[in-house]
Amino acid sequence: MQSYSTKQRKLLLSYLAAHADEELAADVISRDLSHEGVSVSAVYRNLAALEADGKIQKVTKSGTRRAFYRFSDAAECRRHIHLYCTECGKTYHADVPTTDYVADRIESASGFEVDRSKTVIRGVCRECGKAADTTANAKKTVNNGSGT
Repeated sequence: MQSYSTKQRKLLLSYLAAHADEELAADVISRDLSHEGVSVSAVYRNLAALEADGKIQKVTKSGTRRAFYRFSDAAECRRHIHLYCTECGKTYHADVPTTDYVADRIESASGFEVDRSKTVIRGVCRECGKAADTTANAKKTVNNGSGT
């Protein structure tokens, strides 16, 4: 696909790079870039082109048809398996030794070549896990203290 380097595409790429640890919906991107003069149609057109060029990844979440986009053109994204928190929506990089270990074990056991830059493991991040534990402990304390 022929790529044109327009002002709107540059603004979009810059925005996505600044939010590289997030999966963003097109309407959120459009809203955030509207003050820069980037039109809704330009956002959708450029997202499709950037996806075709391999600079971003389009993902959908279980139970919804809504698409989200994640910047994947950064050098650090190419060697990492990504960890996606289903609670807060942030994406983290697994450290390279862990990424290499997991991918190498899968490849040697199955002969399946892992594309690390596109591999996403979904779960709950440390902060969200701590928040859930704190909430659960608070509920337990309230229930135990009330005589029920």
